[in-house]
Amino acid sequence: MSTVRPIPEGFHTVSPHIVVRDADSAIDFYKRAFGAQELMRMPGPDGKSIMHAVIKIGDSIVLLADEFPGVDCVSPTSAGGTSVTLHLYVDDVDAVAERAIHAGATVRMPVSDMFWGDRYGVLADPFGHRWSIGTHKQDLNAEEMEKAAAKAFSARA
Repeated sequence: MSTVRPIPEGFHTVSPHIVVRDADSAIDFYKRAFGAQELMRMPGPDGKSIMHAVIKIGDSIVLLADEFPGVDCVSPTSAGGTSVTLHLYVDDVDAVAERAIHAGATVRMPVSDMFWGDRYGVLADPFGHRWSIGTHKQDLNAEEMEKAAAKAFSARA
C-alpha cells in the first residue's frame, strides 16, 4: 500500500493560485514570457473555460483558473486591481524582462540594481497580475543593506 504525500511531488509549501480572465491566453503568455511549462489543465463545466491548470515556472508550481464570478472567483481585472506581487528569481533579469515585455507585459518599475543586492524590476502581465523579477547579484549583511538603503533613499530626496 502506498502512502500519499501530504505535499504533492514538485510542489513547495506555498504555491500561488491565480485567477485570470482567459486562462488559455494566460498560459500562452506565461510560456512566452517566463518559459512556463504547462503540466495540466482541466476544462470547466462549459468545456471552454479552464477550471484548473498547473504550470511550472523554473522550479515552482503556479496554479491558475479562469474567473467564475458566480462563486467569488474573480481576476484582478474584474476586482479592479491586486495587492499581490508574484516574485520570480531568474538567472538573467534583463533578458527575462525583455522577453516578458515582448510577450505583452508592461513595465511598472524598470530593471535596475537595488540596495538589497538584487537587480530587480516589476512588470504587470496582461491579466492584471504584478510580477517582480530579480537576479541576486550581491550578498549583503543587515548593516551593509541598511547603509545602501540610506544612500539610495538620500539620492532620491
